[in-house]
Amino acid sequence: MTQAQLQESANPAQSEEHGVRKWRDYFSFNTDHKVIGIQYLVTTFIFYCIGGVLADLVRTELRTPETDFVSPEVYNSLFTLHATIMIFLWIVPAGAGFANYLIPLMIGAKDMAFPRLNAVAFWMIPPAGLLLISSLLVGDAPDAGWTSYPPLSLVTGQVGEAIWIMSVLLLGTSSILGAINFLVTIWKMRIPGMTVYQMPLFCWAMIATSAITLLSTPVLAGALVLLGFDLLAGTTFFNPTGGGDPIVYQHMFWFYSHPAVYIMILPFFGLISEILPVHARKPVFGYQAIAYSSLAISFLGLIVWAHHMFTSGIPGWLRMFFMITTMIIAVPTGIKVFSWVATVWGGKLRLNSAMLFAMGFVGTFVIGGISGVMLAAVPFDIHVHDTYFVVAHLHYVLFGGSVLGIFAGYYHWFPKITGRMLNEFWGKVHFALTIVGLNLTFLPMHKLGMMGMNRRIAVYDPKFETINFICTMGSYLLAVSTFPFIINAIWSWMYGSKAGNNPWQALTLEWMTTSPPAIENFDKLPVLATGPYDYGMSNADDEEVEVPLSDEREPALAAGPNSALRADPDPKFAANPEDRK
Repeated sequence: MTQAQLQESANPAQSEEHGVRKWRDYFSFNTDHKVIGIQYLVTTFIFYCIGGVLADLVRTELRTPETDFVSPEVYNSLFTLHATIMIFLWIVPAGAGFANYLIPLMIGAKDMAFPRLNAVAFWMIPPAGLLLISSLLVGDAPDAGWTSYPPLSLVTGQVGEAIWIMSVLLLGTSSILGAINFLVTIWKMRIPGMTVYQMPLFCWAMIATSAITLLSTPVLAGALVLLGFDLLAGTTFFNPTGGGDPIVYQHMFWFYSHPAVYIMILPFFGLISEILPVHARKPVFGYQAIAYSSLAISFLGLIVWAHHMFTSGIPGWLRMFFMITTMIIAVPTGIKVFSWVATVWGGKLRLNSAMLFAMGFVGTFVIGGISGVMLAAVPFDIHVHDTYFVVAHLHYVLFGGSVLGIFAGYYHWFPKITGRMLNEFWGKVHFALTIVGLNLTFLPMHKLGMMGMNRRIAVYDPKFETINFICTMGSYLLAVSTFPFIINAIWSWMYGSKAGNNPWQALTLEWMTTSPPAIENFDKLPVLATGPYDYGMSNADDEEVEVPLSDEREPALAAGPNSALRADPDPKFAANPEDRK
């Protein structure tokens, strides 16, 4: 039995051809959440490619110990923009892109709660991104790193730094608007009968993400506004020459920027929780544990920020507090990992591209999580602070975690978004190149850090040259790995095989409408019949049953495995099984 049946709605979809639009609509101020979701996903991927080019330029300079490719000043600007683009223009808005596309479909809504606000949130991103990239073209590009610590950020690259601040403020505002929209949509627009324990786990993840965004992003905005005043108006909030305290900036910056790690990873925790049960053909293990662990991460993520400041002179008792809370946050994260492994264990695995990227996500994220627990210990953190061990940890969490999660989401929901299948052979080539390139680039950095190589330097001791050469070759392989995906996505979108409405035989609501979905998502009001992960809960086989859409609008659009198609005459009666008693 599928999760949903479809009841007649008072407002049927407005188009007989589901999801058909002119290509120009994707370049306009469109309020359809699906168009906005695609705008997010395509725009952020373009910025990912730009950030990747900057990363390869950085790694090319680090191929040898001397500065023989770019000057140290240009090198500083390259890694500053690389990190800023990858965080604020790729991973954070990519999670918002999936949320925009999927949340209304997953809860049976026609659109987001505030469609115009949703469009405004997206259209703040392209100008902010162009503004950020333009800072490289001014004679005084930003070069204080993505942390922009004063007093360094007050004395170098001042014009570029002002542009950097303005860009990040715009991007933070976009995140806040999106978070408001996600929370209201999830809480107020679920179909009748869908309790919080019947929501897909991706919705729980976005609740946790949105809460962090609303609580922490304004603090970063405040820090950047004060830093801007110091830079442009001559105030001394963070300038020690005038009595300011740069450590206060660090507290304000990390109060956002450590929770930002969870803003970047929680949406993809949610995506992985959706993908693994479908392709393992098993109910998700520990639904409530996974749901509540997202909320626990959201709360604990707000009280661990100062573990980035163990070497900044904070008192010993404060170090102990943040060491303990940082170690505790590994518990809800571990709950997720064990639940995912238990979900996959003993399942009927379909090792397609989406599943491979999802399983790769789990494995590489665990490596980043283990090194994170190591860094939580004060003595070890002091030993490797500002070394390449921290770079390795960060990239295993955010590339091995978030980026692999993004690609898993692309492969899983591409058929729903476009109505066509991606090519599996090239998807697996993409996965193989990515997983090898990822480990070749970042795994040796752990050793570099333990040997004492500092990050953010262009000139280094020749004894580090061999490992840096290996890391650089790995970064080139990562660059090459992107091409199969780009070609596959463009070709498949235009000429790929038709996907059908539910190619994965999934049970969540987004698969119970056409591919691509109708303008208002569902031609009939969806009514819950089973849970979102009730795979194998009946004696029916796992073969897809495709029900074509007729001119008379049949009671259901598509059926997955274990399906029973019927239409109860009273939607309220069908939505509340307790009323049957």
